[in-house]
Amino acid sequence: MPDETNNAPTTPSETPSAPQTPAPEAPSSLTAEMDAEIEAAMADLEEAGAAEPDPMQGKKPGIRGPRVVQGGREHRTGKVVSVGASDVFVEFGPKELGVVESNQWKDGATPPPVGEELEVVVQKFDSNESIYICVLPGAVQKADWEMLVPGQIVEARCTGTNKGGLEMEVAGHRAFMPASQVDIDRIPDLSVYVGEKLNCQVQKLDKRGRGNIVLSRRDVVQAERAKAAEGLKEALKEGDTIEGTVRKIMDFGAFIDVGGVDGLVHISDLTHDRVGHGAKAVAKHISEGQKVRVQILKLDWESNRISLGMKQLQADPFEAVASEIVEGAEVSGKVTKITDFGAFVEVAPGIEGLVHISELDWKRVEKVEDVLRADEVVQVKVLGVDPQSRKVSLSVKQLKERPQAPGGGGRGGRKGGRGDRDERTPEEILKETPQMRRMREQAQAREKQQGQKKGGGLGDSGGLGLGLGDLKL
Repeated sequence: MPDETNNAPTTPSETPSAPQTPAPEAPSSLTAEMDAEIEAAMADLEEAGAAEPDPMQGKKPGIRGPRVVQGGREHRTGKVVSVGASDVFVEFGPKELGVVESNQWKDGATPPPVGEELEVVVQKFDSNESIYICVLPGAVQKADWEMLVPGQIVEARCTGTNKGGLEMEVAGHRAFMPASQVDIDRIPDLSVYVGEKLNCQVQKLDKRGRGNIVLSRRDVVQAERAKAAEGLKEALKEGDTIEGTVRKIMDFGAFIDVGGVDGLVHISDLTHDRVGHGAKAVAKHISEGQKVRVQILKLDWESNRISLGMKQLQADPFEAVASEIVEGAEVSGKVTKITDFGAFVEVAPGIEGLVHISELDWKRVEKVEDVLRADEVVQVKVLGVDPQSRKVSLSVKQLKERPQAPGGGGRGGRKGGRGDRDERTPEEILKETPQMRRMREQAQAREKQQGQKKGGGLGDSGGLGLGLGDLKL
């Protein structure tokens, strides 16, 4: 009896299907440190379940030609054959068509014209229409559990937080995002994301049971910033005034996000006021997350450096009080800082002058603290103003009465006391006075007497007080 099973005609449903495209490759393995972090944080998320997800209804046939996989997704390049109001059709080869929705071109962008090549990502194959459903590379897709693969960018909703990161929901399944993968910077309070929809990348996927999904937003944010930076290269120019957000405060200044790239406001360009060293001193003027207006001072795209300034957009206090702070003016100010060589006194908002230790008093000053104290209000006299270097020289002793030197008055007299400074000019020192005349006459008389004594000869050298006339033969 013939074997009916082997000789039975093949039904259409039993017809061998076309070669299947291998499953997309997973992205590069995570680091051991991240794996440990993920396993520890997901321990409370794992639940037992034996139900396997239903298989896909539309089987995707293998695409002829080389297969390119990026981030676990299949990329193909085809030629645009039709551009409609809602769809763009792409031809990969004979009888191989793909379709991309037109609404994926956003921000004023338009689909390419017919005849141009277009790179797309194959999402699935619609067997009813015999067409590939495609999306643009990097496009955010509505999560579909059956189509979810590592490397895919999806939209997920944050449902809560835990000690390790964010609890997410994607395609009706629970997912987890480690705190280190939420942003490129550390987020101190993760609760601000609860209830928000975030564009994420699938980092790890386990479909067994109810499935475990690990998401990352860090790479998505970096890609968005890189794209924005390319556009800013053409838009930004030196001298422009733009708005940014303080991203990070450092000891030497602050980094400002100006829309995809970071610029540095150095501590010297932060404000006209004197700023101390260290992050705490910078934080007195700005704070992280604050919106600020900055001016572009220098652009160096080769080194990827942008120099910004904030004080350039502020009124210059030096010019505002230029008519008041002039040489010879007497003003009051507050001692802001005391050093070994003097004290700084704020004579106007944003303007400080230096009182050198030699200008504190007419007498010798060993320590500045012996004369002035911090936060003390004092009267000073302006000795000099240098607008270029923005330096102001001040004096306290010039407002005090000058003490008279003992034994004489006026500027011609020397001050008493060892180590005191002689304030006389060279002309006054060389000028002949009656006292100097008497001293010179006395010196000449002494020299004359000494010359007479030297005429004695041996008596002078021998020390006996005898001359040649005193010797008797």
